[in-house]
Amino acid sequence: MLINSVCLQHYFFPTPESEQENRVICVSDIAYRAPQFSALMTNCIADLHLCASIDAHQCFPFYTYEADGTGRRENITDWALAQFRAHYQDERISKWDIFYYIYAVLHHPSYRARFAEALKRSLPRVPFAKDFWAYARAGRQLGDLHVNYESAPEYKLREAWQRGQPEDYRVHDAMKLESSADGYALRINASLRLEGIPKEALAYKLGNRSALEWLIDQYQVKGELDEARDPNQRENPRYIVSLVKRVVYLSLETQQIIASLQPLFAVEGSAVAHS
Repeated sequence: MLINSVCLQHYFFPTPESEQENRVICVSDIAYRAPQFSALMTNCIADLHLCASIDAHQCFPFYTYEADGTGRRENITDWALAQFRAHYQDERISKWDIFYYIYAVLHHPSYRARFAEALKRSLPRVPFAKDFWAYARAGRQLGDLHVNYESAPEYKLREAWQRGQPEDYRVHDAMKLESSADGYALRINASLRLEGIPKEALAYKLGNRSALEWLIDQYQVKGELDEARDPNQRENPRYIVSLVKRVVYLSLETQQIIASLQPLFAVEGSAVAHS
């Protein structure tokens, strides 16, 4: 992979080993223009325009390092940890718990609605929810789901084959999303159509597109095909079809986790640390 400018990313992921232990919360930058604020967790170098081609994003890692991979430091301060423990009167709270708590808060619809204008002027500020552990658990679920999206369960979609066409799972140009009686269908190629995509799958948005629409845009064949530009995997022809099913599952599961969260503003007060 060629990267024009790594910015500070080499302090987040300086070595392959750091990708195994570190995670980063990427959020919409100040003055974002997408329809809504976005947050996405990753364990590798993130694109500047991760969730919207018209906006930049800022990354907040759990760990930072020296450029050679030494000197690992936790990016949540001891002061912030003390604030959370004091507020909730719970010494069990760890910095990782706070990290995942923040991730859940950033996904809560009422947080995004209440601070929609503020998020365009400044970095996110994190309120104290009534139930810390409910948010910490939900944030960990969301983080694990989003970081490990390529190994998520596959949602059961119907594989409809065009009569007279050879069996073919590979993408040859651009996939096409089509309306259907039970939601949506996705045309993979001239041979294969995936049916039974629930309408709710497109409700999980990352910036100006749903996660599924991002996949459709990024996993297409453009121009003359060569190995470097082929989104298909030679050793696994079903790779993109499987990924579509995983992203549908991820989209539905993400919304279910978010819907399970308790009201965010049940009590007054807010933490003063930036996420």
